[in-house]
Amino acid sequence: MTETDIERNVDEAQTAALELAKLEDEDRSAALHEIADAIEARSDEILAENEKDVAEGERMLEEGEYTQALVDRLKLSKSKIESIAEMVRSVAGQDDPLGKTLSARELDEDLELYKVAVPIGVVGTVFESRPDALVQIAALGLKSGNAVILKGGSEALHSNRILFEIIEDAAADAGVPDGWAQHIEAREDVDALLEMDDAIDLLMPRGSSAFVSYIQDNTSIPVLGHTEGICHVYVDDEADLSMAEDIAYDAKVQYPAVCNAVETLLVHEDVAAEFLPAIADRYETADVEIRGDDATREIVDVDAATDADWDTEYGDLIVSIRVVDSLETAIDHVTTHGSKHTESIVTEDADRASTFMRSIDSASVFHNASTRFADGYRFGLGAEVGISTGKIHARGPVGLEGLTTYKYHLEGDGQLVATYAGEDARPYTHEAFDGEWSPGRLSNE
Repeated sequence: MTETDIERNVDEAQTAALELAKLEDEDRSAALHEIADAIEARSDEILAENEKDVAEGERMLEEGEYTQALVDRLKLSKSKIESIAEMVRSVAGQDDPLGKTLSARELDEDLELYKVAVPIGVVGTVFESRPDALVQIAALGLKSGNAVILKGGSEALHSNRILFEIIEDAAADAGVPDGWAQHIEAREDVDALLEMDDAIDLLMPRGSSAFVSYIQDNTSIPVLGHTEGICHVYVDDEADLSMAEDIAYDAKVQYPAVCNAVETLLVHEDVAAEFLPAIADRYETADVEIRGDDATREIVDVDAATDADWDTEYGDLIVSIRVVDSLETAIDHVTTHGSKHTESIVTEDADRASTFMRSIDSASVFHNASTRFADGYRFGLGAEVGISTGKIHARGPVGLEGLTTYKYHLEGDGQLVATYAGEDARPYTHEAFDGEWSPGRLSNE
């Protein structure tokens, strides 16, 4: 695909975004239901194409080019496709994020200012490996009124192609403007996209730390994402150790390849002798490799952790464990080595939980819960386009609200700025009030 073709695709997306923003919520939601039904109806086609990607992935795994975690993320099944379709329906069932009045203020009698939620516009997404990511992003883009540029990894090429075809066809049948979703494949297309700051409003990369860093370093387009998911669970000396064991196991084993899986387990020294043998036995049943500090290795027979382990996102059945002497030491460790993604404290002491949660500067901080809950679907957002560890615009799992911005609507009755200037200036009232913007509201009264 030439750069001219890329520019044409983005131009089409810009045009479609303007039309999509005007589409009623019931129409956007109906289109999502059409997409979900089509995904289920064509599940055999999806699985057949996915098998091609998985077979190639397994070949690359044997050659040492891919990891097992990457291959696992590629795999689809009947049940996975059903869950993908259900995710799309969940997005459709969310409240309309557009047109909401975020605030209303009277500037003067019959001069009213409204802050109203609107789509961002054209969102470029570049993601690796997981084919369900394409569906999540497209569904959230459609519901939030944004056009989306979809660039998946070559490892999921066949899966992404069939899923995009299904989404595009179903949306067109439901009356969604043509061009609202664009699918690009070539690696060189990404570099062209990164230079289109006049046309693309936001970039959302999903992938490895190096991949996301490359995107951030090579564009002037705003980027929303995270580079690493170095997540922690801290087992306090006031923890329910049975609960702590379950949480530490779930956070590592339930799905180790994702960014919200725990990578480092911190354990208070007062409970280490009781807790560590139990969790080590539990991890052993799941083939989890443990790397521990000296204090950990005095209690359980595990490999030695290196300094690099505390800064590593494994994305695999590997966990590092450190014994700490206090809550403050645990907080210091997370602050030094964390990636501002997700952390959890297990304790029955509410004050310690509060201190931990207020002291940790991460997008998500949990008390007595697995880090795996850091997910748009589990948060009730319908789905997510990704996780943001930054502090501007959106943070944590980015769902529909994170794909909106706002603009100001001013409703007047012929007022002039000159009236509010000079010696005889009329004063502003500047009073907030409860009200919803509607076109020509004052004229219609």
